[in-house]
Amino acid sequence: MNSPDFEQQIGIELFWTDEPGVGGKLRTYPEDFQVTELFSYPPDVKDGRFLVAEVSCKNWETNTLIHELANRLHVSQRRISFAGTKDKRSYSTQLMSFENISPEQLASVTLPNVRIQNAYQSSVPVRIGDLYGNRFEIIVRNIASSVSVEQLHGMISKIEAHGGFPNFYGIQRFGAIRSITHLVGKYIVSDDFEKAVMTYVAHPLPGEQEETYKLRESLEQTHDYAQAFHAYPASLNFEKAILNKLIQNPADFAGALKELPKNLLMMFVHAYQSFLFNRMLSERLRRGLPIHQAISGDLISPMRNSTVQDEYLPVTQTNIKKVNQQLLKKKAAVTGLLIGSDPHFANGEMGEIEHAVVEKEKINPRDFIIPEIPYLSSSGFRRALIALLPSLHWTLQPDEVAPGKQALTLRFELQKGCYATSLLREIMKTDDPKNY
Repeated sequence: MNSPDFEQQIGIELFWTDEPGVGGKLRTYPEDFQVTELFSYPPDVKDGRFLVAEVSCKNWETNTLIHELANRLHVSQRRISFAGTKDKRSYSTQLMSFENISPEQLASVTLPNVRIQNAYQSSVPVRIGDLYGNRFEIIVRNIASSVSVEQLHGMISKIEAHGGFPNFYGIQRFGAIRSITHLVGKYIVSDDFEKAVMTYVAHPLPGEQEETYKLRESLEQTHDYAQAFHAYPASLNFEKAILNKLIQNPADFAGALKELPKNLLMMFVHAYQSFLFNRMLSERLRRGLPIHQAISGDLISPMRNSTVQDEYLPVTQTNIKKVNQQLLKKKAAVTGLLIGSDPHFANGEMGEIEHAVVEKEKINPRDFIIPEIPYLSSSGFRRALIALLPSLHWTLQPDEVAPGKQALTLRFELQKGCYATSLLREIMKTDDPKNY
């Protein structure tokens, strides 16, 4: 069953399950999508220079929240760090650290729909990836009354039987309204910084607010950075930072990109790698190859404490039986390629898929060495093809906000880096990107 167009554009080309989706609407309210990090707390150290705190918010995208927190604290954004990026349209609780900020300073910060609590001092900051996973409680509303519990059982049974679902990078990785992060990353890797910049600050796409669409369209046609800087609203603060740099030096496109937060810049290259991974995983599914079991030529990674390790064991006809026993016990995972400058390609049929995607894209692994912005360089790694789902609790009941409709509540935990929306897309099968 093929995916809708908006998913095709990010490399997700088909659904794994054949059953019809339940449809419905996601994120009717931010509280309908609750995500709580399973924290990996830095040690509690009295008089440590980092203040660690739990930050709960709704209707805040992580990078925008960091920008506002830095403004209120009158510090550089570089002094605030976090473990994982969260989507704006949700109620999220995540761990952050603040360098050389006192508890009194942090307590004085007030932002709408933001709560900061359980602060303590540590000698080390929170870093990207410093979490075990995420806990979700999600409500899908506006489901037709004709959808039955039996239908849901039939759909979810395959996911439960395999212990998980295809580990696609979800649309949040690319931008739900403007799915352009992977395109910016592609141009960075291709050494075309002008196209990277213009794709980010201009490149209007359907679905945006009409005023914003027209402003981007005008900039794309005129390249008048000064006019765009003054016309763009304050909400496009990252675009305005780039435009301000271009006013000073219109030819320094790499320098303009450096005006963005480091983690946001890194996301562009990662999104391009993610796009290619999605295409490889899509092709494996199209060929009917398993993701919960290995085939000859696969590279598997051991799992420790539910975390995939950066170790790759080749699967051969000699060891495949033993390997698949370990996979059934969830002690290892079959992996797919995230291309970089030093890639570990699989062999066999999966290797054919990986090489074909890279060759069709007309890129060289060495392109991922980016001398203009060295910290964007990536050597590449591999990612589990299946997102493990240890348990899934769900209920279908009348929707109290939509008479005559039903609401599906799901509760589950995922490892870090796995997307709840990649599970929801299999259940809902909607053709509206706003639903994810």
